[in-house]
Amino acid sequence: MTPTPQFSAALAACPLVAILRGLRHTEAPAIGQALVDSGWKLIEVPLNSPEPLLSIGALAKAHPGALVGAGTVLTVRQVHEVHDAGGRMIVAPNFNAEVVREAVRLGMCCLPGVLTATEAFAALDAGATGLKLFPSEMIPPGAVKALRAVLPREAVLLPVGGITTANMAAYLAAGASGFGIGSALFKPGMTADEVKGNARDFLSACAGTIRA
Repeated sequence: MTPTPQFSAALAACPLVAILRGLRHTEAPAIGQALVDSGWKLIEVPLNSPEPLLSIGALAKAHPGALVGAGTVLTVRQVHEVHDAGGRMIVAPNFNAEVVREAVRLGMCCLPGVLTATEAFAALDAGATGLKLFPSEMIPPGAVKALRAVLPREAVLLPVGGITTANMAAYLAAGASGFGIGSALFKPGMTADEVKGNARDFLSACAGTIRA
């Protein structure tokens, strides 16, 4: 595991990854500003969004204090495309050792998707910055607790999929480091004000649970 300083700082400031699936590059400035104004530092544009590299480039340029990157990254070629666009974070629904190693070689942080302890250990051995526990509907808090008991103490565990303000507490109590938030945060067509409201609700829920 090789966490980059920027990732560590961003996660400490706000342990939430914004997943902007379906974002259009014309929406990127306003949506990105809404997130940054709300305190979010980790922003992901899945590659199955319209013209995702344009959105990633625009967000990275406008918000150098945030860590911007791509989701649904499946190949080494895509890692290079994201890097060339200005992205510095690679997120995937699966674990591909070549993708992880190339991202790390380029100085990017990498969050591969894992479901089992075997995948989790293999991903960390390959140099993953953290682990996307996906889909979290198949990894309930009890499973996160079991993984936390055997994985290295410093491993970053981020459940993704079906996370709401109501179920964050149980995951945090089980040992989650943070979360990836998708459609509950952003859907295509939402206004920046709607996204800002959702972003603040999630951050308040996370912070309130942590304080409790």
